[in-house]
Amino acid sequence: DDDDEEEDDAPQKKKEGGDGLEDSDEDSDVLDDSGDEALMAKKATKKLKRVRDMDVLDEDDLDLINEARGIPTKTAAERAEEKARKAALLTGRNEQELSRGLFTGDTDDEGDGDDGGGGGGGGKSARSKPRAAPEASSRPERFDDEDGLDDFIEDDVGGGGGRDDYDDDDVDAVGGGGGAASEAQIQEHLDIFGTDFLDFVDGRGKRTEGGGGDDEGLGDEDDEEYDPSGGRRRRRRKSKFREAGVGVDLAVDSDEEVGVDSESDSDSEDDDDDADLFGDDDLDGGMDDKERAEVLRLKREKRKMAREEKRKQRREKVEAKRRAQLRRAFEPVQLVENFCTERDDAIRMADAPERFYDWLEATPPARRLPKVGDDVADEEEEEALWIMGRIPAIHSEWYAASAASAAIASTPGHDPADAEKAEKAERAVLASIVYALRLIRTEKFEPEFVRVYRKDVVASAAVRDSLHRIVDEDGEWERMTEARAKIEASLGEEARERGGDEELRTLRERLGAANEKLERTVKDEERDKGAKSKQQESLKSHLSTLTALLNAQASEVARLDTLCREKEAEAAAASFGAAPSEGDGIVSALAERTRKTCRGKLWHHGDYEDYAGEMTEHRHVMDMKGYLALVREGNEAILDKTSLPGGGGPGKGGAGGQKDKKKKRSRRFDWDFYRTCVSEGLRDICYRFVLPPFRAGIKLEDTLTNKAGFSYDRALPGEGAADPRQWTAPVVEGISPSEFGTQLIDSGELVSLAAAREDAAWDENPELSDPLRAARYVAAMELAHEPRVRRQLRAIYRAEAVVTTRPTAKGLAAIDAFHEHYGLHLIRDKPVREHFPMDETELGRRRARLNAEEVKELDEALRKKETDSCVQYLNLLKAERTGEITVQIHLSYVPDASDDDNPWYKRTPENLPRDRQDVSRLSEALERVYLPADGDTDEWNAERKKVIRAAIVSHLLPQFEAEARRDLRDVATRTGVETAGKNLKAMALEGPYRPSHLLGENRFIVPTGDLPIVGVCSSNDSKDGTFLAVVNGRGELTDHVAVPGGTRVTADNVREKIVTFLIQSRPAAVVVGSSGGVNCRSTARSLGELVGQATERWNNRLIQGQDEDDEDFEARMEAFRQMHPNLDDDDDDDTVWKCNVDIVDDNVAQLFGRSVRGKKEFPEFAVNLKVAVATARWAKDPLAELAYTWSAASDAGVFGTEMLFLNVHPLQRLLPKPLLLREYERVLCNVTADVGVDVNAACTLDHIHGMLTFVPGLGPRKANNLKQNVTRIGGVVSSRKMILAKRLLGPVVYNNAVAFLRIRATDQLLDQMLHPLDDSRCHPDVYQRNRWAVKIAVDALELGDSAAQDDEYAISAIRDVMQNSRVEVERLFQATRAEWEGIYGPTFNVTTWHPRTTVPAESWRDKVEELDIEAFSQMIEENGNGRWLDQLTMVKWEYRLPFVDPRKPMEPPSGERLFKLLTGESDATLCPGKEVTGRVIKNGDFGSQIKLEGDVPGFIPLRNLADDHVESAEDIVSVGTVVTALVTQVKMDHMCVDLTLRKEDFKKKSSEWERPASLPPLDEHFDRAAALKIDQEKDREREARLEALRLTIGGTRISGDSAGAGGDAAAGGSSAGPARRSGKVTRRACAHPAFRNATHDKLDSELREAGGDAMVGEALIRPSNKSCDSLAVHWMVRPGCIKVIEILEEDKDTDASIGNRLIIKKEVYESIDELLGRYIAPMNDRVEEVRHHRKFLDKLEDEVDDKIRAMKQANPKGVFYFICWSECYPGYVSLRFIMSRTPRNHTIGISPDGFVWGGRTYSSMDRVMNDFKKNPAGPGAKPQPRSGGSSAGGSAMSSRQGTSMRTDDAPGGGSARQSRWGARTGGAAPPSRWGGAAPLPPPPAGPPPSFAAPPGQPPAFGYTRPPPPSAAPPGYTR
Repeated sequence: DDDDEEEDDAPQKKKEGGDGLEDSDEDSDVLDDSGDEALMAKKATKKLKRVRDMDVLDEDDLDLINEARGIPTKTAAERAEEKARKAALLTGRNEQELSRGLFTGDTDDEGDGDDGGGGGGGGKSARSKPRAAPEASSRPERFDDEDGLDDFIEDDVGGGGGRDDYDDDDVDAVGGGGGAASEAQIQEHLDIFGTDFLDFVDGRGKRTEGGGGDDEGLGDEDDEEYDPSGGRRRRRRKSKFREAGVGVDLAVDSDEEVGVDSESDSDSEDDDDDADLFGDDDLDGGMDDKERAEVLRLKREKRKMAREEKRKQRREKVEAKRRAQLRRAFEPVQLVENFCTERDDAIRMADAPERFYDWLEATPPARRLPKVGDDVADEEEEEALWIMGRIPAIHSEWYAASAASAAIASTPGHDPADAEKAEKAERAVLASIVYALRLIRTEKFEPEFVRVYRKDVVASAAVRDSLHRIVDEDGEWERMTEARAKIEASLGEEARERGGDEELRTLRERLGAANEKLERTVKDEERDKGAKSKQQESLKSHLSTLTALLNAQASEVARLDTLCREKEAEAAAASFGAAPSEGDGIVSALAERTRKTCRGKLWHHGDYEDYAGEMTEHRHVMDMKGYLALVREGNEAILDKTSLPGGGGPGKGGAGGQKDKKKKRSRRFDWDFYRTCVSEGLRDICYRFVLPPFRAGIKLEDTLTNKAGFSYDRALPGEGAADPRQWTAPVVEGISPSEFGTQLIDSGELVSLAAAREDAAWDENPELSDPLRAARYVAAMELAHEPRVRRQLRAIYRAEAVVTTRPTAKGLAAIDAFHEHYGLHLIRDKPVREHFPMDETELGRRRARLNAEEVKELDEALRKKETDSCVQYLNLLKAERTGEITVQIHLSYVPDASDDDNPWYKRTPENLPRDRQDVSRLSEALERVYLPADGDTDEWNAERKKVIRAAIVSHLLPQFEAEARRDLRDVATRTGVETAGKNLKAMALEGPYRPSHLLGENRFIVPTGDLPIVGVCSSNDSKDGTFLAVVNGRGELTDHVAVPGGTRVTADNVREKIVTFLIQSRPAAVVVGSSGGVNCRSTARSLGELVGQATERWNNRLIQGQDEDDEDFEARMEAFRQMHPNLDDDDDDDTVWKCNVDIVDDNVAQLFGRSVRGKKEFPEFAVNLKVAVATARWAKDPLAELAYTWSAASDAGVFGTEMLFLNVHPLQRLLPKPLLLREYERVLCNVTADVGVDVNAACTLDHIHGMLTFVPGLGPRKANNLKQNVTRIGGVVSSRKMILAKRLLGPVVYNNAVAFLRIRATDQLLDQMLHPLDDSRCHPDVYQRNRWAVKIAVDALELGDSAAQDDEYAISAIRDVMQNSRVEVERLFQATRAEWEGIYGPTFNVTTWHPRTTVPAESWRDKVEELDIEAFSQMIEENGNGRWLDQLTMVKWEYRLPFVDPRKPMEPPSGERLFKLLTGESDATLCPGKEVTGRVIKNGDFGSQIKLEGDVPGFIPLRNLADDHVESAEDIVSVGTVVTALVTQVKMDHMCVDLTLRKEDFKKKSSEWERPASLPPLDEHFDRAAALKIDQEKDREREARLEALRLTIGGTRISGDSAGAGGDAAAGGSSAGPARRSGKVTRRACAHPAFRNATHDKLDSELREAGGDAMVGEALIRPSNKSCDSLAVHWMVRPGCIKVIEILEEDKDTDASIGNRLIIKKEVYESIDELLGRYIAPMNDRVEEVRHHRKFLDKLEDEVDDKIRAMKQANPKGVFYFICWSECYPGYVSLRFIMSRTPRNHTIGISPDGFVWGGRTYSSMDRVMNDFKKNPAGPGAKPQPRSGGSSAGGSAMSSRQGTSMRTDDAPGGGSARQSRWGARTGGAAPPSRWGGAAPLPPPPAGPPPSFAAPPGQPPAFGYTRPPPPSAAPPGYTR
């Protein structure tokens, strides 16, 4: 942003005329710069008039303010004197006089005090005063956190620079000139005139709250600076900290360039400023002084806010126009890569860790956590317990502490101190989780910072190691609590709706009580009337009394009933907008709705509210949400069904209906039948004989979780006394279910479904006509959705569910013992629970019998088992995607008699419906609570059991299976991501390569250092050359040499060139990349010889040989100097050059050579040269190369996508990319925090700059901004405090990052004294803010406290202590080595000695060991400064080993790893028993040497060449013969494979060969018997197929043979030559899995039906019907599109064999595997590149044309283009574009070498796009004529949608081509989309156009394609 750039101090132009008052407002610079003298003079006059007119008002304002503050007002004389002074002030000739007159202090004490911004008269200036807190305001930047970070900035910033490091403008005091006002005077005038006038005099802009939180006291406006010497003003930018953008010239420098109307803005702001300074408020005279002062203050604040808002709007306007110009000038990808988006600006400006910006911003204010020192709240402890239960490592640590505490407490006579310590350790785990979240959220510390520098606060090691996981789980907790809060709110709204009719309920209660009293009175009357006659007289009076009472009660009942009805009618009429006369009808309708709704049967508000508050799993919350949604759906259906008089009601004119119309909620289609049933009142019917679902859930939960079981005396909240009858199902007395249904139908309450549809199906199944079927459906639906029921039954399902895998038809044919998915295809009934952590109850029982060590071993074993199961499930998902197996999750199946006829692995899901699963445990659990406790008839219990089974089978099982699949996938994904992260961490923790001559020295004594290294890249392809590149100690390329392709490095013309190159560069090592395959071993050996020659020549250059005289020696030295003119012998006379050669993994280097990064850094270099450079850099620092790989952004702006191409984990392609990239980023942050970053090197070198991205607190944007800022200040940082002093980072980011940034000595810093702890892990908190590290050094040397006060003396003391510790490290090493060798001899392992882990503490004798660090830490804590023990201990170790690299040196690959790198093979792909193909290259006395595919060396011993005895290998095989053999042993250490040709070995079953130990063991649930049975079936099929082939081959004529039995008898005699048959398919004797002796249509059908999308990219081969010397490859390009490619065979052994040379377009392949690997596989990669290209649309060509037409209409000036698949030519790409009005197209072919367009081959689609942009007309190649036959190189054919896209000879000499919409015959036109036929266009006339088409195809232009049908072609998959 140009707000961050310093502007030139251009002097302002003086006004002509001289005496006018210059404008003092800061925004007037815009007018001054405009050059309009008249306008400026007018402006100045206007301002002067305002100042003079408002003098009296200013005096009144001052008096009011002084009176409000209790300050005596001035006398009349004082006031007159001051008025005269102000008058003189306002007539000043220039700004200098105006400033001096207004702010010159008197000669009193105020002016000379130390509290002022500057002294007056003879007072001290601000520069000469000692540093004080108020003085910070004079600096260009003041951060918010002064208490925490201002102490970092001392007066000696940069080692003595002090304030001289700042510009004079930045350190001037407030008064600034010869005299200045005191603070009291300044404050007084500030209250009167506002801040703008003072800012003008001070030369600063207004202090506003800047974005980003880095300095809320500074704004973004430009400052106006007053120059006393010249009386002129100049404009400058504030040096305020703000995170600037990258250094890209965006061609936008000022507001004028983006068209901002600065003049109008300035005028508007001038008015506001004047209103603020000289307000015209007419205040009410009746106000008192305080009120008047407060009103003035509020008005000034309001005006200030208005000004800030206007300035903000102006800045936004400027920024919007600037961004619009950026968008027009640059591509979006460029803006993303250079961090020029709005989001980038927001992140840069925010003083918060970049990686947690979104996380912190998304945190609602309610979630803001308290500070670390506060007490732990209940909510925090609840969350900590929840998080602990979800992270096994933390839970194990907590359980160990808890068990230890319980053991101590149970021990008789235990020490209370031990019990308290154990209890404290238990609490520390939970407290660590709470404190970690507080540190991250409130303190804004990154997890890596907390892990390293807050160990004293976060005491738990498991918590520190799981901080990122804790952050993730905190997000899950927040998501769960938010969902829970919504549920509680929903329940509260429902309760309020139900409680709205309080008055009506009261009336109904009174009416009920009156009715009861009336009934009792009637009974009393009847009883009295039946009394004996002798009592009649005596009771007559009582009877009359009862009669009167009865009448009174009847009157009261009638009155209350009438009143209740009136109230209900009035309320109903008012609610629905009806007339009062319609109220009775509405009441009846409402009563009907109430009966159907059954609110009391569905849930209890108090109970569900309590249950919702106890939920701790998101799934349980979703269960509750789903149940409430289901009930709401039913209730809405009832409301819609029930009509109200007058048309009221929801959706029908009522108030509720109007509300519902505004927001129409979508409904689930699968609930339609439920809504229909509920609306018919079936909910009320079903609950007359079944238990309400919420009560069933409560009973089920208590029964399964409480030891005492369920109590029928339980009362829910608000129910009062318990009623046991509510907890049992209602019983229908006296009638059967059928009679009950008949009665309901007769009464009209129930509608018979049988009457709706009566057909044969209903007659055959009486269940369909059951009247209660729909009622049972409603009950089952609601029971299955009840949250408690789902929760308990889900637990049972998880305990009983199993995983079963079955091979598909494709899998049965492909999977054998050597297949990668062998062992996964026949897993039978493996429990699902093995993939999840063990149940807490079961785990507690197993732990109870173990001690602490055994518990730890148990936890590790369980985690390993869970990890293995999850990785296995990932492999299952991979196999399922390939279409080779199916995975099913189910309960155990009930045995069936039909199972005996069909093996279990051949059963399909259609043969295994869900109703065959054993749901007995689920049913039994529900039946215990659902059936009546006192029993009922069998018929009614059968009805309830039907409800239970329907709920389980129809509703719960499908959902539980889907949930189990989703959970298995999620846990497997998380495990896979963690495993990939561990693999990447192992790569990142590999240290720099250590040459062999340093291996005899310990790295702590002799560090590796920055050494020059030569990287070598050799290629397998003879066309590509070999490159050697040397990089210096900083990783910069200094020189390189190229060896032409096909030339060995030891060739005569290359040898001397390489030796000279090595002598000139003198590297410490030469590293050869492993991408060259097996040949790189010979390259490394050859280079070793050359390195030996070079080192010998260099080391002996000054030695005169014995047979060499002086003249010969001088001549040799002169020739040496001429050959190496750049060498200086004087510097290296005594240096012995040592160098070695090794092979290293160049996986990352290969990626760099082909990446955008490589193109940017080395645009002119060859790919292999860039790979050689990256190989050398990888050997120097693998972590830097990995970080460099991350730095490239994708088209979508995502960083790190290049790392997805690294071979980190074999299953990484199955893992979600965002999760994988997030884990990679965290791993790199973790390792970078341990290693540290040289900030100067990272800001200078691009290949190291990526490490800054992973420094805690930084990120891509802040790291890039730091680099820009360092460049701005000179390109070097001399100290850590300079980072803050120069505002390179904000306070929060600085605190996070500074301890990981190293300040190392460079050439630019040789003349400066560097602080030794700036190159250590010590945080500035311990040696700058708090000088505790200095005190440790001073006390260790016993120098006294006074020595710590002097910085130079303190630094000297630190250096002395570090030197003393370094000597002690050397002494300990020598002592340990001598002790070891004295006992065991010279066998001491130098490389494994570590001073921190292998040396006991009592052996140390250095100075710092004598200090009691713990006592010092305790003293600091007692003084209230917190706990610092861990950091003080770190100081001690940093004195000994400053910033020691924790990584172990890189070890060159060997054994299995080297074999895999060079050959690409592993035990999974090359193991004993596997069939391989190779060529014999040499026969010897002991056997034959074979060259296998991939140049893997093989060997066949004599004994394995044949079953019989073999004398010589030549008797069996000859050199050049291609053989197919079996592997017997893989000798990875010797880089060789032993093979066999014995028939006995070929007869062995694949399962009989020994499985390699490195492969995962077969699962214990793997069905070995089924696998053996499948192998036997395959053997029988193979024998039958071979027998059929033998019979077929027996009738085939071979060269030199006579006609067989099947020949033509009329031919008579033998043929002179071979009889080649044409037009008839010749079967082949080939057992390759990709070969089929099938027809064209059968092969197409197999590809389409074998696995759908899983077969995309696969290729099958068949004999061609062209001739017996050709094959046809059917390649599935994409779903539904198959391309057929012709292959020409040569060098055939027999007519029925496969040719030894397979030719496609002049390219020769020697086997089918080679053809598939070199031809089909590269084209699959091209197809993937097309599919993922940014311009690709997976649409039909016409749809793409419509899209670009629409875009063209919207923007006529643009040229729009996309690519899609060609519909006419399968396997081709169609480039569709529009230039004017008509869409046009180019057809692009796909080949193994790239994309073919116009006769040119492009390596990538981006290159095609670039050429297209340069010349849309195309390269101009002429299209080749279409050919009807096959050529020598083979011809291309295609097959699509069951038809073959070939060019054949048509009758009459013409040609007919298959249309994509159907067959074309003769000259018939294709069908039109509107019916009939569209005319076929004639061929184009004249010369062919310049737009080239693929060979054998019509040109792209010159013809009109027939319009496609309205629908997509059959089988076409978009």
